[in-house]
Amino acid sequence: MWSRLLLLVLLLLPVQALAGAKEKVAALAPSGLVLVMDADGKELVAQNADEPFVPASVTKIVTAWVAMQVLGADYRFQTSFYLDRDRVLYVRGGGDPFLISEELALLAPALVAAAGKAPLTGMVIDTSYYPSNLIIPGVEDSNRSYDAINSALAVNFNTINAVRSGNKVQSAEKQTPITPLAISEFRARGPNGRGRISLSQDPAVSVRYAGELIAAFIARAGGSVKGKISAGAVPAGLTPIYVHRQSRPMTVILAEMLRGSNNYLANQIFLEIGAHRRGGPVSLEKSLQVTNELLAADGLAGAIQLEEGSGISHGNRFTARGLAKVLNLFAPHTALLVSGKGGAAYKTGTLEGVRTLAGYTSTSSHGQARFVISLKSNNGALRFQLLRAIESAL
Repeated sequence: MWSRLLLLVLLLLPVQALAGAKEKVAALAPSGLVLVMDADGKELVAQNADEPFVPASVTKIVTAWVAMQVLGADYRFQTSFYLDRDRVLYVRGGGDPFLISEELALLAPALVAAAGKAPLTGMVIDTSYYPSNLIIPGVEDSNRSYDAINSALAVNFNTINAVRSGNKVQSAEKQTPITPLAISEFRARGPNGRGRISLSQDPAVSVRYAGELIAAFIARAGGSVKGKISAGAVPAGLTPIYVHRQSRPMTVILAEMLRGSNNYLANQIFLEIGAHRRGGPVSLEKSLQVTNELLAADGLAGAIQLEEGSGISHGNRFTARGLAKVLNLFAPHTALLVSGKGGAAYKTGTLEGVRTLAGYTSTSSHGQARFVISLKSNNGALRFQLLRAIESAL
């Protein structure tokens, strides 16, 4: 008799735990969207789970999954350099999202070795890999770093990080030389004190700054650029004197994108997905076509609707079950996400009136679980209160 009672208690415990989890979720956020599924796809908690939601930066999980499918873990972005008989240096951008100062410090010595230390008479930046009319939905014309425009050739995520005191401007990064354009842009739009601003929506400003910073690193490596920096095309018939392969593989770049929630990185990667499959130049349409084909092949047509790859657009729409399926597909790559307490791995999303959280967590009764949380509010802490409630109840 006692053994039967014990068996009955053990059978009831998971049921009670599920009921407790649902009650806690409903008490904390009755209008919130919450979906929790175990490894076998059983729904443990499903509150308002049929309502499509704006994913915000949780979108980056989908972009990361598609990038791994199309580009692969060891994909490297490339930037090509050419030299004509007049010693004009041509730089053809390949959309490398991680041409930061540390990468330019690696690039410059190899470039100077290939070009020689005699002065370069000018520099021409070729950005034809990206169309001039490229528009990313949700990106605004502002000096906020998350509004940085995407480009075939940009440095330091198309932003400037500086320190300003009155009219004096200095670099806020010891690894980044200050350039004339950086000074003028920060004087015009930057705050007093320390701050990071995006370059303006004028692509010419982005090109000029990239050229100035590359020239500064060429000088550090023992070379020099004496002539003007301009935009233009690589002349037909020139062959590269040096092709720089990004030192970071795709997995490292994706981890930086997910953990830092960098919108510029996300859309550079997203644009490369389409061009890699369909050929250059990049276009948002190509990347959306490739992504939608992959989603449809896994039964996700309509469940994941994208306008762009970062989550900055309010026009992106997901279903909770669709995202949960993507999380199942992305499970081998959980190490790329932010790590939380108790073995959780997740991605947050934040827009005005939107707070999201999605990822994986460990439960005592149901093993690893996938979760999706979406709130129509500005209460970011509530997302984690819901996650803690789920973990404690299950």
